Amino acid sequence: MNHGCIAYFSMEIALDPSMPTYSGGLGVLAGDTLRSAADLKLPMLAVTLLHSKGYFRQSLDPSGWQTEEATEWDVPKFCEALPTRVQVTIEGRTVQVRAWRYTVNSIGEHGVPVFLLDTDLPENSAWDRTLTHQLYGGNFHYRLCQEIILGIGGVRMLRALGYHDVSRFHMNEGHAALLGLELLDESARWFQRTSFNEEDVQAVRAQCVFTTHTPIPAGHDKFPLDHVARVLGRSDVFTMRDVFCCDDQLNMTYLALNLSHYVNGVAKKHGEVARRMLTPRDARHSYQIDHITNGVHLTTWASPSFAELFDRHVPGWREDNTLLRAMANAPKEAVWHAHQLAKSLAIGEINRRTNANLDLATLTIGFARRFTAYKRADLLLNDITRLREIAARVGRLQIVYGGKAHPGDEQGKRIIQHIAQTRNTLGPEVRLVYLENYDWEMGRLLTSGVDVWLNTPLPPLEASGTSGMKAALNGVPSLSILDGWWLEGCVEGVTGWAVDGAAGGKELTSENQTPLDAASLYHQLEHVVVPLYYGNRPGFIEVMRQAIAHNASQFNTQRMLKEYIAKAYS
Repeated sequence: MNHGCIAYFSMEIALDPSMPTYSGGLGVLAGDTLRSAADLKLPMLAVTLLHSKGYFRQSLDPSGWQTEEATEWDVPKFCEALPTRVQVTIEGRTVQVRAWRYTVNSIGEHGVPVFLLDTDLPENSAWDRTLTHQLYGGNFHYRLCQEIILGIGGVRMLRALGYHDVSRFHMNEGHAALLGLELLDESARWFQRTSFNEEDVQAVRAQCVFTTHTPIPAGHDKFPLDHVARVLGRSDVFTMRDVFCCDDQLNMTYLALNLSHYVNGVAKKHGEVARRMLTPRDARHSYQIDHITNGVHLTTWASPSFAELFDRHVPGWREDNTLLRAMANAPKEAVWHAHQLAKSLAIGEINRRTNANLDLATLTIGFARRFTAYKRADLLLNDITRLREIAARVGRLQIVYGGKAHPGDEQGKRIIQHIAQTRNTLGPEVRLVYLENYDWEMGRLLTSGVDVWLNTPLPPLEASGTSGMKAALNGVPSLSILDGWWLEGCVEGVTGWAVDGAAGGKELTSENQTPLDAASLYHQLEHVVVPLYYGNRPGFIEVMRQAIAHNASQFNTQRMLKEYIAKAYS
């Protein structure tokens, strides 16, 4: 690997369960990446925004409708305020930016510093002080201002802190793409020019890496050029339209693509989808988009009972995750005992929060996601009569839901409401619980404490998904749509089970696919999963062992980061 450090830029990073600096999978992945970087002693640092009022705290009203409130946190309790200040210009105003430092520690002694940028300073205007308050808050103007602070302000802060030897700038999604503009300006100044040119573009490309996560066109930030010129206070960027513009907009994804020497999707299938989707209409560029499948930080997500089991049977698993392959031969009774301990913790907490009266003996299915339409959280409830019949005839079910909808996503909120209102229509054979304000700590309990993990996106719209990886680590097999990481991780009947309404994996993106997938899901439950759980416990435990051995040993951030080192950082 080249000398110098790697600067990892992400709009959200899950650093500590008590720091609401993340909204979901993207932030959790970022945090897991840094934790593995610390374990591997990588010379890495990270830049993000402070988000002093967090994402939001979710609660459901009596009708099941999601409501939100800010969730402030005690910043000095976790982070050290640094005296260094830098400036960015927004709409002609000088905005002062400071940084707070948080250190991600490892299983050894190596730490990865994270710099959380903050504009809530007395010298800034009242509105500018709010720019680092809310994660994904406000409108597109607020978002652009935040991305100026993250990208441009982030590079300036690193330089002010003495980080002049950064060999790679890794953009985790396009939110940080304006760091490329600051690097272009730096390159031009180095060559004593007043404006940047193609030579500078090539120099910046050599430094930058870009990971794209979303196969949904609406998920890519884009801004009208006249608005960008007003907010940035400069129009020179548009003289190089091939770099900055796509369809007469500043598209942060294309900016990151144009200024990166290495680009990747986050699963094999997602790489294919990204290559199809991210082809400009004018076809002036041909993007080489690779894939590196996501992973999870095993030390973080292993439940206490499974961590203890691994310590006994696979010593050294934290330092070398591949050793978990040996869990294929772990004693079945020990695996089941560890699972029962984890399930007891989860059921106890769920009952404490909800009075749901769930029990340890009943097959429990977990589903927790960001609630948006394409994730089809209510696919399991597509035919309630069929679901009740399966539970009555084959075996009782407990279903635990969790997850938030973005405050502006009315359709996502309606799905939550529909699920919450279904609780009272399922009869005694099916108990359903919706956990409010699903977060890191509840995620750790749920992914380890249910019996089966469910994921039902409309393919091919799942980029990767990591919750099923956390579940597999804890011996919880997935029952999921063949999309994202599960296309790589599913060995039918061995590591879990596929939901595939399109025979042979034929890709269908129409909503007409939903009843077919629901039928496949019900068939798997009725004829495979539920009978195996209740009627062949040794067979079910065998699937649990293989989920750990095949999936956890492969789908982890240790393996993922080693791929980044080989492909992107070297």
